[in-house]
Amino acid sequence: MKRNVPLIGVTMGDPAGIGPEIILKSFKNTIRQQNYNILVIGNMDVMKKVKDIIGIEDIILNEVHDTDECDFSDNILNVLNIDNIKIDELLPGEIQKMAGNAAYEYVERAVKLTLDDEIDAISTAPLNKEAMHLAGHNYPGHTEILARLSNGKDYAMFLYDESLKVIHVSTHVSLLEAIQGLSKDRIESVIKLADSTMKRLGYEDPKIAVAGINPHAGEGGLFGDEEISTINPAIEECKSLGINVQGSISPDTVFVRAKDKEFDIVVVMYHDQGHIPLKLLGFHSGVNVTVGLPIIRTSVDHGTAFNVAWKGLADESSMTQSIQLAARLIGK
Repeated sequence: MKRNVPLIGVTMGDPAGIGPEIILKSFKNTIRQQNYNILVIGNMDVMKKVKDIIGIEDIILNEVHDTDECDFSDNILNVLNIDNIKIDELLPGEIQKMAGNAAYEYVERAVKLTLDDEIDAISTAPLNKEAMHLAGHNYPGHTEILARLSNGKDYAMFLYDESLKVIHVSTHVSLLEAIQGLSKDRIESVIKLADSTMKRLGYEDPKIAVAGINPHAGEGGLFGDEEISTINPAIEECKSLGINVQGSISPDTVFVRAKDKEFDIVVVMYHDQGHIPLKLLGFHSGVNVTVGLPIIRTSVDHGTAFNVAWKGLADESSMTQSIQLAARLIGK
């Protein structure tokens, strides 16, 4: 369905975390700046309680049960209520089976709405993996849930900040498994996803750097030969397709060069190789995007922050950036 204004479904995340608060704050700060509408997919009782606790009075919460009931007037925040929380039993800032199950169900509903063309994209507030596992949903994180629910096959985690952009060959696996599982085909796939995603964001000929996996990118085989045997052949194959890609480049310099605009995006080999520099430069503003799925999904790039949950102290910057980036990706 082609809407005049994009509709983004925002999942509430773990009810005991900061998700409800950062959604409320983000909406409050962008009410009159939006070129999109949002629909919170979560629990109305939790949203009301957090709204009262943090003292936001100029937002009206509107409970809906499908998208046709939404009212997108100023100051009205629509909440698609999923009745899966006993509010008197919910403990803010604590790991709970009930909350973990609820967070999973919000994502599940959001994916269905997107596939049914009821909403245009998903922006997710953080869930807690331990709570989700207690509820029997044994996924490493959002990325894997979304891939299964949307039947995604060829996808990758892309972290976006104005100062740095990275995309991962592997994510939620051990470092040993990341090294042992390295393959030319997977690296080629991620380079292609980097190219297509950056073009979707408006880069005509994105400059892609590929990080090595070893110190100094192996130093010609002195410190490991994965670059020679696996990474560099993938780069050469992508170059032959006309992709503007360079590497492999020493991991201890490639991020500085990207920050200085020599490259638009860095392909990284494993989770922490990309997350550490991104979070150093954009902890509050970074956005996590799952690319390669049949749906658009962005997310905050931080966790549930149980230590500050329901206290009015959470920073909503990443939530705001996440929703705005989702709007940018719609229709591209």
